[in-house]
Amino acid sequence: MTRLAVFNQKGGVGKTTTALNLAAGLARRQVSPLLVDLDAQAHLSGILGAAQTADESVFAFFNESRALASVVRPVSFGGELVPAHAELMKVDTLFGKGPRILYRLREGLQEYLASTPARTVFIDCCPMLGVLSLSGVFAANSILVPISTDYLAVKGAVTLEGTLKALEHVLKERIERRYVLTRFDSRRRMSHDIEKELRERFGAELCETRIAENVSLAESPFHKRDIYAHAPNSRGAQDYERLLDELLASGFLEV
Repeated sequence: MTRLAVFNQKGGVGKTTTALNLAAGLARRQVSPLLVDLDAQAHLSGILGAAQTADESVFAFFNESRALASVVRPVSFGGELVPAHAELMKVDTLFGKGPRILYRLREGLQEYLASTPARTVFIDCCPMLGVLSLSGVFAANSILVPISTDYLAVKGAVTLEGTLKALEHVLKERIERRYVLTRFDSRRRMSHDIEKELRERFGAELCETRIAENVSLAESPFHKRDIYAHAPNSRGAQDYERLLDELLASGFLEV
């Protein structure tokens, strides 16, 4: 079972879009994914129409020790969501960064999934390095890092690589990861220069698939739909289908 954290220490790189559309792509293949929204902005929860009160969200799991089963909600394309809430902003202040809180999500997922068939889990991490994002990393067995083709996003990915290396001393293992370019504009030389730089830095860990800048991908969250429901024949849908194929074929994503 893959537990995939989608994470970058910079916002606006397509993190939520990637988690949403990979999960929706799996659901189209008759695989029931579980999504976990760990971002206090709750964009993923809003897109999926699952904006809840704080005690119906993952905040209650952290704050009240509620079981994940009590806050899981079904999503329209199939599968389930553990929704987020703005109250998640308080988690760092309330709990600090001790190991007990950092492993709580991992333990909660193990408990929830113990009695169900193998599930693929997508964890949409917040871009801030704190309890929530670290909880997502500790709960995952692999990490996907979306990188939009701009300088600050590349800098964020390099910073994250340093963070992951530091965490390996705590986790006692190397976390498997892949990097994927998003908002790629083939007409811009900078996009190709960034791809070349990242290929030299990350090698085979940089996905061959690139997610192109696409109007339909930008529009779909406004309509509260994944890309397949919004524009199934769009370049965005084709790109995410190719990315899903690549991750499955390489064994990075297992179902």
